[in-house]
Amino acid sequence: MENLLFFCFVMAAMFIGEWISTRTKSWIPSIFVTALIFLIGFWTVLPKDLIEKVSYSTPFVNICIGLLLVHLGTLMNLKKLLQQWKAVCIALIGVAGTMLLTLSVGLAFFGKNLVLATVPTLTGGLVSAALMTQGIKSVGLTAIVAYPVSMFVVHHIVSFPLISLMLKQEGHRLQKVYASDPAKAQASVINEKTDESKRHQFFSFGKDYETSAFIIAKVAIIAAGSYWISDLLGGAINANVLCLIFGVIFHEIGFLDDNAMNKAGVFNWLMYGLLAYILAELNATTPQTIGQILLQVITLIVLGLIGMFIASFLLAKPFGMSRQMAFACSLTALCGFPSDYILTTDVVNNLTKDKQEQIFLLDNMLPKMLVGGFATVSVAAVFIASFFLKLL
Repeated sequence: MENLLFFCFVMAAMFIGEWISTRTKSWIPSIFVTALIFLIGFWTVLPKDLIEKVSYSTPFVNICIGLLLVHLGTLMNLKKLLQQWKAVCIALIGVAGTMLLTLSVGLAFFGKNLVLATVPTLTGGLVSAALMTQGIKSVGLTAIVAYPVSMFVVHHIVSFPLISLMLKQEGHRLQKVYASDPAKAQASVINEKTDESKRHQFFSFGKDYETSAFIIAKVAIIAAGSYWISDLLGGAINANVLCLIFGVIFHEIGFLDDNAMNKAGVFNWLMYGLLAYILAELNATTPQTIGQILLQVITLIVLGLIGMFIASFLLAKPFGMSRQMAFACSLTALCGFPSDYILTTDVVNNLTKDKQEQIFLLDNMLPKMLVGGFATVSVAAVFIASFFLKLL
């Protein structure tokens, strides 16, 4: 019974977040509300091992990540993926802007350990927080082990509403484009998919056998293969990045179904599990640990956001993006997947109920957010965290 009660809490927290987001038309993002509920829960009545009690353990989440990243590849095509190099550049230069200001001004006013322990989490989200926490423990600096997690908690309070605001403004701009000529807007959406019946003729046993198990098995094969290839390459290419790339490729050649995990009926289950696991990282904080460094952390966040804004402001026009979209791409460094996916779909679903308009908005925003997030959180975060640990 205890397991079911804790599971009820997790799902209720997800629902309350979604309800508030819908009521406020995504001005207050669902993931932000859910994170606050988890945080307050851990500070009051929730056990620290909540996630284990509801069976969202590390092995389960590793499966979730692999399957969901391959699934996201089935929402795109290769041409669309390759076009996102501008989003990658803006996201990475935004990170560089953050590093420049936080390391110069931050080190001038705050201690070396505080800045070096927290800045990687500001530019790499959960991945950096986990790497920094493990690294700090390994070198015996237990006094600052809570710093990365504290930064992770506080910057999400700022970043979720800010990213949502930028995406809403970009969404409103795109809605005007769509309204001016819906037919032309729909035609501009890159959706070069071959007719599904033809595309699957070499990879299907017939519609009677296109079951959820068969779809999930195919996605799992691609995910497992991506991790295996990453291991063969010694991690030179991040496994998460390979999952997305191979998801796109095998969708293009007809091995994977369109919108695979939704077609199999398990997408929401996987997404809720992954989100719950990520928010469980909040269990490592206390009001005391955050309160001790709150002012310094907020100052570093402000400096980081200014650096990101300047970089995106300068690059937006040359790269053919609005300033809002460019800034949102830079801000993916603060959260990454799945937050970037949830925030984008949250905004789009609340902006319009027109399915064609939703497709148009997602096609123009989601690939940029996903690829920008992968460039920062999945790739740059590993290098930045490793470098900063050497400096401690």
